[in-house]
Amino acid sequence: MNYALQQDAKLFGCRQSMDLAAAIADKYGAALGKVNFSTFSDGEFQPSFEESIRGRRIFIIGSTQPSSDHIMEMLLMIDAAKRASARHITAVIPYFGWARQDRKDKPRVPIGAKMIAKILESAGATRIITMDLHADQIQGFFEKPVDHLFASSLFIPYLKSLNLTDLTIASPDMGGSKRAYAYAKTLESDVVVCYKQRQKANVISHMELIGNVTGKNVVLVDDMVDTAGTLTKAADVMMERGAKSVRAICTHAILSGKAYERINNSQLLELIVTDSIPLKQESPKIRVLSCAALFAGVMQSVQNNESISDNFIM
Repeated sequence: MNYALQQDAKLFGCRQSMDLAAAIADKYGAALGKVNFSTFSDGEFQPSFEESIRGRRIFIIGSTQPSSDHIMEMLLMIDAAKRASARHITAVIPYFGWARQDRKDKPRVPIGAKMIAKILESAGATRIITMDLHADQIQGFFEKPVDHLFASSLFIPYLKSLNLTDLTIASPDMGGSKRAYAYAKTLESDVVVCYKQRQKANVISHMELIGNVTGKNVVLVDDMVDTAGTLTKAADVMMERGAKSVRAICTHAILSGKAYERINNSQLLELIVTDSIPLKQESPKIRVLSCAALFAGVMQSVQNNESISDNFIM
């Protein structure tokens, strides 16, 4: 048997990210491997690799957005691969769920992101490839290598293609100001920051704007959009302050609750997202940029032990 052929990587997709997994496999130049799922009547499920993976590097592709079934599916596939004697098991997680729980912000709460990191490693993952973590320090929760990719390599060329004059980059909150400044430096634009106060999770009580947006084409930058309350509120404030237009770029389109309704009725001209999470419905205001080529290129570099530095714009 040809030894070199045996060392080729194999790609597998979790069910919640099958469309993206297929697109990544196409860009990678390989077919997705076969996985069969058996489901019990109570909802318990069991994955089974339907081909040999002994001695191979395998990539398991799947975002881990809640519900918890998604992270459980990734864990079961990692464990199955480990027990099938895979040589390297790389968890490709375009959206790393539970990442908002990256610290104790009040007493007697978990650090969920740390727990998920340890569980992935305990299951048998030997490497993690993910994109735009909610907090950069989550990389430090892992003892295994983490390739942390940035969707800026997709968004910045798109923004440049719009040829916007009087461009201003905005952060919808203080926590995202570092990301906004990085975009602004690359695009040579001004920066404004929104200061918000919350009553509770996903509920904003007050928002102020730090900076001038009068006569500006504003682009809000964030890592995720959940209920879209912050983005749409920020867009309203900026238009009230004299902005020409307001767009938003958000890597992960969680879009729960009334998010689609808020976006469609908002003053946002456009919301640009990636396909790290599949959209639940279509919207004329939402544009999706595929991250498949980005992940496929990095996966090829990992397989060939090559540098991935060229994938970073900022």
